[in-house]
Amino acid sequence: MNLLAIETATESCSVAVLAGERLVARSELAPRRHAELVLPMCEAVLAEAGLSRRALDALAVGCGPGAFTGVRLAVSAAQGIALALAIPVVPVSSLAALAMQAPDDDAAILAVIDARMGELYAGAFRRGADGLVEPIGEESVGTAEQLALPPAPAWNVVGSGWASYGDALTARLPAPPRWVDGARYPQAVDVARLAAPLARAGRGIAPERLQPVYLRDRVALTLAEQRAGERL
Repeated sequence: MNLLAIETATESCSVAVLAGERLVARSELAPRRHAELVLPMCEAVLAEAGLSRRALDALAVGCGPGAFTGVRLAVSAAQGIALALAIPVVPVSSLAALAMQAPDDDAAILAVIDARMGELYAGAFRRGADGLVEPIGEESVGTAEQLALPPAPAWNVVGSGWASYGDALTARLPAPPRWVDGARYPQAVDVARLAAPLARAGRGIAPERLQPVYLRDRVALTLAEQRAGERL
């Protein structure tokens, strides 16, 4: 299985290629430069893995939620490459990819991405027997004070939403987090890990069916809001 993964839903621009069992990745924290970086990064990981585009069996993409332009870019890039190669695409939740960075233990995982405008994107997960994360609730967008979580005695928390709303999130948990890191972003290596078993099972979709996941009905910011904090 040769699979190329793209993740640009947040400030981090990352790509990865899974060539058999080998993972090759590039990642750069580069707000506003994703469109400039993503295709050259794809070419770089393919070259390092010794693969041509024609050797790819599938594409995987972090389809959001996240910054509107970042999510749209990843989906458009994946569609364009997959259509040109006539190969399927596996959509992966950017929150699930983020949750993969939490410790591999028995605690539930809260993945949170700062959504700006006083809100965050949130998803709750648990680690499966295969080491991959699986959802234990619906993904949501809203204020930290409104966040509803499934019951779990212990939580690990990961993502930029913690850096912005840590105090309010702590109040929603049954106890202080067992582990927390507010400086993590979704990465293409984890998109690839989550997508690989689905691709092997033939569960990819036609590129034209790929849809971005915004969660928020309102995806455009005013100029004043962009100046106040939108980074992508």
